[in-house]
Amino acid sequence: MILRILTILLVISLIHPVTAQENNATAWWKHIEFLASDQLEGRETGSDGFLKAADYVAGFFKSAGLKPGGSNGYFQPIKFISRRIIEDQCSLSLIRVGKEYPLVLGDDATFSMSINHPESIEASVVFAGYGLTVPEMNYDDLKEIDLRGKVALVLTGGPANIPGPLRAHYQSNRWAALRSAGAIGVISIQSPIGQDIPWERSSLSRFRPSLSLAATGAEENSSQQLAVTVNPARAEKFFVDSGRTFQELLALAEAGGQLPRFSLPITVRAKVKFERRNVESRNVVGILPGTDPQLKNEYLVLTAHLDHIGKGQPINGDSIYNGAMDNASGIATMIETAIALKKKNRQFRRSVIFLAVTGEENGLRGSRYFAIHPTVPADSIIANINIDMFLPLFPFRSLIVQGLEESNLAEDLQSVGEKLGIKILTDPEPERRAFVRSDQYSFITRGVPSVSLKVGFEKDSAEHEIIKRWRKERYHAPSDDLHQPVDLQAAAGFNQAYALLIEAVANRSKLPQWNKESFFKRFVN
Repeated sequence: MILRILTILLVISLIHPVTAQENNATAWWKHIEFLASDQLEGRETGSDGFLKAADYVAGFFKSAGLKPGGSNGYFQPIKFISRRIIEDQCSLSLIRVGKEYPLVLGDDATFSMSINHPESIEASVVFAGYGLTVPEMNYDDLKEIDLRGKVALVLTGGPANIPGPLRAHYQSNRWAALRSAGAIGVISIQSPIGQDIPWERSSLSRFRPSLSLAATGAEENSSQQLAVTVNPARAEKFFVDSGRTFQELLALAEAGGQLPRFSLPITVRAKVKFERRNVESRNVVGILPGTDPQLKNEYLVLTAHLDHIGKGQPINGDSIYNGAMDNASGIATMIETAIALKKKNRQFRRSVIFLAVTGEENGLRGSRYFAIHPTVPADSIIANINIDMFLPLFPFRSLIVQGLEESNLAEDLQSVGEKLGIKILTDPEPERRAFVRSDQYSFITRGVPSVSLKVGFEKDSAEHEIIKRWRKERYHAPSDDLHQPVDLQAAAGFNQAYALLIEAVANRSKLPQWNKESFFKRFVN
């Protein structure tokens, strides 16, 4: 393994001239070498591999001089409920004019284990467009349709005229509106628009256990009785004899328009069997105390997720989903930042929490738990900076900031850009909903100004094509491992920008604030 890593580093050094800054990134890569090694078996939440990774991070937090910040030393224990499908005892079918049409699990559709399915359910189906209710835009897919006691069939995504942050937020909270309208379940057709992973690969994840927080009241979908995702290539089966075709609806979606809503001449019948068990995992928390007597009890929270998706269905004979870029890279940046601060004897006016979270791959569970049960007073958290899969795959010339337009953290970011001579870019792919898909969202919904950072690229550029190819071939696949090309100099540049942003926010004279026009300002208590 060591010989293999050294070979990779040698190849990269031949591609890019070695600089002092790049040499610093070799330490960053060594953390990834451990965290994404086969011996950790993909760091699935609560697994032995994850616990080894958590111990590794806690050890470096301690050696970097960070103070224990968890409820148990450097750890914040969290209890989960795990559900894993027993697919050979499950079935899904459509009933049309009294005749049953079985669906093939894995090919046609998959059950989500994110909810506690009953053993069986049968209900009428209504196509509810995107299933969105967006009061700010006077938009309501659920108006004038009867969903009481029925299952909503929806296309993922939303109309192009709804701003990205609103669209992302309401998609993430779709079930709340559907439940209020009387729906008992959701069947989602996975829209090809903004889809990262091909169905053939994403459907393999159905065998992974799904986790929910065990704490009473922590989950918001407890009343949902059906959660199914449909392969868009097989979605026409749902629209037979409806007077509409899926291709027609998809064309409307691709044009950015509103979708029609209508009852379908079918009922859905489902039988679901799964195994349930209790799992315990942990967040890792270290604190760099502030020095200003007036500000040291205010906290900037840095987040990166430590978990990945463990072992799964083999692809090209490999069953370990190592998660090198997703997100051993972010954890490595966090560790090296803490070490660099100690070496330079750097402290800031405010305190900084270094938070390596668990359960991100199961719906931001670890960061959600910390945001609800912080180990410092909740009202003392002044901002969150998140890094997740920042992808240093080409030269570092710009920084993509998810949330750039939402708060005055943009001032600190622009200052960093000027110092380093890099561009600060907004998210070029709002259709991917990235601002609500990683751990910053747990803090956003608690009213905390937040941003998430990635190595930048312009939309439809050559670099964008590299990113899209990486997602298609490596995202949530065993090939996100130690045998992929990485630009160490880009990683070093990103890490420098990250450190400068931490310094700027932790030392700023005034508290970060949501912009007046920001949708997310509403979450401030």
